[in-house]
Amino acid sequence: MNITLGERTAETVAIYFDKAQHPAIRRMLPQKARTVEEALADYERTLQAGASSYGRTICADGRYVGDVWCFAIDLADTPSAMLSYCIFEQDIWGFGAATEAVRLFLEAVQAKFDLSSMGAFTYADNAASIRVLEKNGFTLQETFEENGRSSCYYERRLQSKGG
Repeated sequence: MNITLGERTAETVAIYFDKAQHPAIRRMLPQKARTVEEALADYERTLQAGASSYGRTICADGRYVGDVWCFAIDLADTPSAMLSYCIFEQDIWGFGAATEAVRLFLEAVQAKFDLSSMGAFTYADNAASIRVLEKNGFTLQETFEENGRSSCYYERRLQSKGG
């Protein structure tokens, strides 16, 4: 399977919002936007200068299958951001698409922002997401309870261009 990253558009944001409403995805990925209009407004903010989030589409063999993005981008002092990703096409779950997409995204976002670290949250029972993070060099920093559910915080140190 050939994994590539592409540009997000209003059309892909609407598709993603619709596909991410599936119960299996909602159970594992909290979602900020409650309507497609909110999702599109969030997307529009990513296009503005100085935006604190950046995302790409994930394509498998040319088919749009998900998104990967970073948010809470902070370029002051020790530049960092938070990572999130979702493969919404369940027929490719378990075949390494998310792992490869995150690898590609980390390379791209590092070239664009020169971050020193990237963090990620996942539910403790989301074994697939934990595997994706660990295969991409993230290490467990903390486990905690939130809203009655066990969650994990992972982090990866990145090599900045300056050192």
